[in-house]
Amino acid sequence: MHLFNRVKYRTPESVEIEFTVAGIGNRAWALIIDYLILAATWVVFFLVWAFISAQLVDWWTETFGSATAVWLVAIAFIVSFVMYTGYFVFFETLWQGQTPGKRSVKIRVVRDDGRSVGLQQATLRALLRPFDEFLFIGAFLIIFNSKEKRLGDLAAGTIVIQTETPTTPATFTISEQAKSLYAELLQITDLSRLLPDDFAVIHEYLQRRSAMSNKARSVLSIKLAEQVQAILHLETLPATVTSDVFLEAVYLAYRGAASGE
Repeated sequence: MHLFNRVKYRTPESVEIEFTVAGIGNRAWALIIDYLILAATWVVFFLVWAFISAQLVDWWTETFGSATAVWLVAIAFIVSFVMYTGYFVFFETLWQGQTPGKRSVKIRVVRDDGRSVGLQQATLRALLRPFDEFLFIGAFLIIFNSKEKRLGDLAAGTIVIQTETPTTPATFTISEQAKSLYAELLQITDLSRLLPDDFAVIHEYLQRRSAMSNKARSVLSIKLAEQVQAILHLETLPATVTSDVFLEAVYLAYRGAASGE
């Protein structure tokens, strides 16, 4: 029995990867951090808004008459709501499912099939967040849902997972050629382009390749190597480097970058 809920995805390459579902505790801490950032942003906004309103009080009065106060409050409310939803949409779309809060506690939003969230999913989650927080509906749903989803996750088809780099020891052999190539990769490419699930796919392949037939192993390793090469923006590789050696080197380089070596 697992202490934490686990979720499994099968990639288009038929590699099964498993993640730990982020619990309500981690999600709460992430939300607290995000709300502190939002609160600071709101304070700055309202101070600036109050200053601008005071400077343009005559213009406001001429434009809106006796309803000036109502219009000022309405405009401030609309801008605040846009900032509130825009914060989550902006970061979750551009940061591969993470906000500053989520990144700090090492959790991430992904689609139900394991792919990164897009603008549509992030927007739907953000718009439904107020409903989730009303009477703690989202918290109850997370507690009683097997995949710990709130209303926004159910509607958007997303799930929140932990993103720690796998630390289990590898049960495969790394070639000497890969060990020499990996140091070069650290110098010529940005390994941060690889997402945790990209690394997990490589890790799973390297662990399971010995049980594959030669044909299946060859086809899958070439396909994975091409995809990883495209992600890392590597145009060419040395002619003597096989796809297996390249994946081994990427595995070592990613672990080296993550550990700060």
